[in-house]
Amino acid sequence: MTATIRSTLALPVRLADGFETQGLVVAFDGLADGREHVAVVLGEPGDVPLVRVHSECLTGDVLGSQRCDCGPQLHEAVRRISHCGGYVLYLRQEGRGIGLYNKLDAYTLQDAGLDTYEANLALGFAPDQRDYGVAAQMLLALGVDTIALLTNNPDKVAQLERAGVRVESRVPTGVHRSSANHRYLDAKAWNGHLLDGEGA
Repeated sequence: MTATIRSTLALPVRLADGFETQGLVVAFDGLADGREHVAVVLGEPGDVPLVRVHSECLTGDVLGSQRCDCGPQLHEAVRRISHCGGYVLYLRQEGRGIGLYNKLDAYTLQDAGLDTYEANLALGFAPDQRDYGVAAQMLLALGVDTIALLTNNPDKVAQLERAGVRVESRVPTGVHRSSANHRYLDAKAWNGHLLDGEGA
């Protein structure tokens, strides 16, 4: 299935720490899952742009939750990509694809001792249900078929390459560890994330 660009609009961006930049938001038609994902163009993308594929996290991105590292990773991506040029793909895949309410249920199970992956399994879901095929559709609609991917998650690399986007390099994100999210980050490392900054 081929996606097309539906609309574009300018977006002034200001992060909580005061960092400001100009972005361009791109919406799409024809995405395979029918959801409303967007791309944010930052800086001047080159032939091999830096790309962050970021899954929505209301609690982390909007409310500043310390339970995860989503908000800090998104802010890091906006700053880094603004400087070198590329794209933030914001995917509506809350809670590793299980949705907001189920994610909140998973938080309750995590408070009882399960890790983030075990909680998804206890609720009857796969440990990670995200599908990055739509990210490949978005990139191809933008005319991008080769990227540098800002991620610690090898599954993103594998899925994008299977969907027709060449990942020339994986660029590690920072490890935003705190006293509130250390178990969450440990679980990510145990499940294959490469926390390069910590020697994982």
